[in-house]
Amino acid sequence: MLKTRLGKDLLRNKWLYLMILPVLIYYVLFHYVPLYGTIIAFKQFVPSKGILGSDWVGFKHFEEFFSSIYFFRVIKNTILLSFFNLLFGFPAPIILALLLNELKSPLFRRITQTITYMPHFITLVVVAGIIRYFTLSDGLINDVIAFFGGARISFLQQPESFRPIYIISEIWQQIGWGTIIYLAAITGIDQQQYEAAKIDGATKLQQIRHVTLPGILPTIMIMLILALGNIMNVGFEKIILLYSASIYETADVISTFVYRKGILEFSYSYSAAVGLFNSVINFTILLLANSFSKRASKTSLW
Repeated sequence: MLKTRLGKDLLRNKWLYLMILPVLIYYVLFHYVPLYGTIIAFKQFVPSKGILGSDWVGFKHFEEFFSSIYFFRVIKNTILLSFFNLLFGFPAPIILALLLNELKSPLFRRITQTITYMPHFITLVVVAGIIRYFTLSDGLINDVIAFFGGARISFLQQPESFRPIYIISEIWQQIGWGTIIYLAAITGIDQQQYEAAKIDGATKLQQIRHVTLPGILPTIMIMLILALGNIMNVGFEKIILLYSASIYETADVISTFVYRKGILEFSYSYSAAVGLFNSVINFTILLLANSFSKRASKTSLW
C-alpha cells in the first residue's frame, strides 16, 4: 500500500523530485558522508594508518578538553558572543522590517532596503579589512575620537573591545538581509485586520502590537529556533580574520580553538572531539528550543 502510494506520488510529481535531487545529493555528499570521519574523535588518528587503522582511545580527547585550561575560556567566549548576538542581533531585522513597513514612499523604502541589504553581499575578507582599517590607532574612528579630544586606541588589540566590534559588525552585515523574511511575513497578514483596528481607534503602535507582531509570530519563532540551534556556532571566519593572540581572552571561541588545534597544530583527533562536543550541544539546544516553542506557541520545525 505504502509502496503503491509512493510510486504514484513519484510519477505525479516527478519534475518536483527532479528539482530537489541536486539539493539531496549535496546534503548527502557534504553533510552525511563526512559523518563517518567523526569516529577519529575516539581514536588517536594517524594519517598514515588511516581512520580504521588508527588506535582506539575512547573518550581520552574529550577528557583532555574538559580538563584543559582553555575549556572554560572558549565556552564562556562562545556563549557570551552568541548571547549578545542573539540579544541585539535577532530583534534588529524585526524592528527594521516593522519600520520599513510603515514607510509611505515606495521609492524611499526600496532605496533603504537596497542600502541595508548591500553589506550582506560583501565578502568577509573585505568586511574584516574595513573593520581593521576603521579601528586602527590612526583609523577613522580614532580620528573622530581625537577630534573631540580623546586618546587614540588600537581597538583590536584591546580584549574588552572585541565583543562590541564583532556584534555591531554582525548587525550591520545581517540586519538588511534578515528583514526579507519578516517583510514577506508582514505582507501575508490580512489587511482587513488593520482596517478593523483603525475603526476601533488603534494607533500605529497599537496596530503593530496587536496585529503585525501576532501575525509574524510564527515566523519569529521558527527563526528563533534556528538561531538557538546554531548558538554555539559563532562565525569563526570573521573572528579568524580579526583576532590575534593579544585578544584570545575574549575572542577565542570553540570554532577558532578547533581550527588552531586541527589545522595549525595537526591534533586532528583532539579537534574532532571538540567539534563533536560542540555539535552535540547545538543539537540538544535545538531539540529543547523546538519543544518549548511547540508547547508555548504551537509553532515548531517538526
